[in-house]
Amino acid sequence: MKRSSYSTLIFAAVLALGLFASGLAVAADGRDCISPVHTPIANGAVITTRVFNDCPGSNLSFGNNYPQNIWIQDSDVECVGWANLHVWSFSEDGGITPAVFENCSHYAFHATLVLNGEGPPENVVGVAEAGLRVSPWWSLDPDGRFMVRAGPPYGNGEIACFGGRLPFYSFTVNHGVTYQNETAIYMEIVYDPNSLTEADPATITYNISYLGVWYTSGPLPFDQGTLIEDPPHGLWGELFPARVGGYFQLPNNNSGGQWTWMATWWNIGYQGDEATPASRSTWGQLKTLYR
Repeated sequence: MKRSSYSTLIFAAVLALGLFASGLAVAADGRDCISPVHTPIANGAVITTRVFNDCPGSNLSFGNNYPQNIWIQDSDVECVGWANLHVWSFSEDGGITPAVFENCSHYAFHATLVLNGEGPPENVVGVAEAGLRVSPWWSLDPDGRFMVRAGPPYGNGEIACFGGRLPFYSFTVNHGVTYQNETAIYMEIVYDPNSLTEADPATITYNISYLGVWYTSGPLPFDQGTLIEDPPHGLWGELFPARVGGYFQLPNNNSGGQWTWMATWWNIGYQGDEATPASRSTWGQLKTLYR
């Protein structure tokens, strides 16, 4: 369910951009790779609960032990709303505020996710989902998802990447892999800005290791952003300012049955690089640290 209109938020987000730039460590122009550029140095995480709050009476609990683990649990009964959405974001100030990512930020991050619980089995698409995210300027918490959906009997176990600025990719379609509840899945995102041009746009790589098998999307190019966005947001990358972290959403159009789900991200890792440009060989070496 789409919660915000791209077009209606453009001017509001331009105004909000000034608030980001005034209080956080970002370069003078976060849309390109002209020096100075800034890649956040993550030293904490911020949890933001109830971004969507369609089941406001749910029993919500969470814990932030970054980088060892972050966990969120939510449960309810008889709620007929669409979804509750809870997110966490990397931070540069020890978990006080979310870090701001630029188009030319160079980074990779990973976590091992476990999704467990129970919910109405009639929701065959999926009562719960969780994963990683790279969220663009106009939707800093909800959009840009690397999704793992609950498996049978509560969901279809789909693993896919979509939304925001992210190039679409489905591990379920391309590799035939689906998620089984209560199992650990390693998830990784690598963002390489390249030259931020039409000829050499930013790329993103999605990786998973599941049940002993490694799968990768390979580098996928970003398409062009909307021309009205540049300036101040850029065109050929994640679009400044962005936020990076994880998300947990449920019950996804429940019919009023009882549900209880928990998402846990273990061994969260982050690597940033201020070098410009990022060579593919350098990122290849960096990615081996996470396997």
